[in-house]
Amino acid sequence: MSTATGTAVETAKTATIAIVGQPAPDFNMPSTKNMETLAENVTLSDYKGKWLILLFYPLDFTFVCPTELTAFSDRLDELQGIGAEVIGISTDSVHSHRAWIKTPRDQNGVADLQYPLASDVGGKLARQYNILVEEEGIALRGLYIINPEGVLQYAVVHDLNIGRSVDETLRVLQGLQTGGLCSADWTPGQENLKV
Repeated sequence: MSTATGTAVETAKTATIAIVGQPAPDFNMPSTKNMETLAENVTLSDYKGKWLILLFYPLDFTFVCPTELTAFSDRLDELQGIGAEVIGISTDSVHSHRAWIKTPRDQNGVADLQYPLASDVGGKLARQYNILVEEEGIALRGLYIINPEGVLQYAVVHDLNIGRSVDETLRVLQGLQTGGLCSADWTPGQENLKV
């Protein structure tokens, strides 16, 4: 094996790829945590000890995206009430994110968004989650739940045209939090399967 080939193989082995049941890929991205300066990044370690929902979406100022992001924002109290936080992520710049957050909802904006949007310019994190549409430089609609220890617990990916469900995310999150076996169509309050 040549040195160049050996190096490529070693790089592939050490690259962090998102796999359910494994530690989530680390990140450090510019964000809208500080809307005035845009100088506060978000990192995975910021959320240690909490459940974290990553909402990848294609682009700011589109059609389905604002419906999803505002739906999660409008129910953030419910998510935080069970120990979860949310980050929205696209390959847009933080400047685009800020402009979109300042745009009224009736003008296709996400005004009053209650969680930060992170900027994955270049798609590094989207690539690690295997959802980057390389030729367009945008992410598919990926939703990921990471547990308080930083382990990826849930992954669902939608095509660009289909939005995600806050109700289903809450159901899955609460199921994961039971630590037990949840049957098909399990709902919060039901018992776990006994084995």
